[in-house]
Amino acid sequence: MIYVFLAEGFEEVEALTPVDVLRRAKQTVQTVGVGGKVITGAHGISVTADITADEIRLDDALQLIVLPGGMPGTLNLEASEAVQQALTYCAEHDILIGAICAAPSVPGKRGMLSGKKAVCYPGFEKYLTGAEIPDVPAVRDGNFITGRGPGAAMDFTLLLAETLCGAECAAQLAAGMVYTK
Repeated sequence: MIYVFLAEGFEEVEALTPVDVLRRAKQTVQTVGVGGKVITGAHGISVTADITADEIRLDDALQLIVLPGGMPGTLNLEASEAVQQALTYCAEHDILIGAICAAPSVPGKRGMLSGKKAVCYPGFEKYLTGAEIPDVPAVRDGNFITGRGPGAAMDFTLLLAETLCGAECAAQLAAGMVYTK
C-alpha cells in the first residue's frame, strides 16, 4: 500500500504525478485526505481523496508514504497528527518516505534527514536539519526519497517507481509516457 497525503493547499502536480505513475506501475495507491475527503490544492484543483487520514492503516502492507509540497499544504501536513504518526511508523519499520518541494521540511524539522542526502524547494534547505543537499532534481538516501519541486515531479516519481519496482520498470514507464530528461 502506498499513501499519498493531500492537505489543503497541496501542490497538485507533486501529488498526482506519483498517483498516476505508480498506478501505471501496478502499485496499490490511495490518496489520503488530511482534514476531509475533498481537498483543494494550491492552484484551486479539488481532489476527492480515496480515504481520509483517520482511515489509514499503519501495518505490514505499507510500502511508501508520499508527502507533496505546496503552501499551505506542507504546513497542514506538518500539523497533522496522522501524518506525524505515519512518519514515525515508517521510520521505525524501514518503510519508504517520499517528500517533494517544501514537504521534506516535515521530516527535516524532526531531524530525520540528518546525515542523509536530501533536496527540497529552494529556500527550505534550512529545515533539512543535518542533511547534505546535492544539486539534483531528486535523490534517494536510505528510506528517504526527496524531490526539489513541481518541475522535478516526474524525476521524483520515477525514482519512487525505480525503488519499488526496479530500474527496468521505471525506464519502461518513462518511455511509455515519452519522458526524456
